[in-house]
Amino acid sequence: METECTLRVRTYECDAYGHVNNANYLNYLEYARYEYLRDIGFDYLKSVKDNYGIFIARIEIDYKIPATTDDIMLIKTKPVKKGAASGTLAQQIWRGDDLLIEARVTWAFVDSNGKPVKIPPEYDLPGLKP
Repeated sequence: METECTLRVRTYECDAYGHVNNANYLNYLEYARYEYLRDIGFDYLKSVKDNYGIFIARIEIDYKIPATTDDIMLIKTKPVKKGAASGTLAQQIWRGDDLLIEARVTWAFVDSNGKPVKIPPEYDLPGLKP
């Protein structure tokens, strides 16, 4: 399942060159992952109340073309790998027909101590699987 969301680049997210600062892409990707969880029916706030979390273990980003102020970006997110306690998402940010970045994000389902645990059945939703 692939989900999509959009964002507009704000002026304060850009550097002295007029490009989105590379660190801001992490925020864009995080926003899109939360929207992905919402779209697949995963109740993140409930999982936190139940003393679970989803920690990011690794992010790989390939920067292709910079975004600039007022660009409308389309962020695509889809699962590409799933295990008992972790998985990997592929994310892309597009501006029209231009691919701006590609990312692979590895996540782990954790308990209240931050230790990886098998995903309980109520949170192991079909949308997490490729």
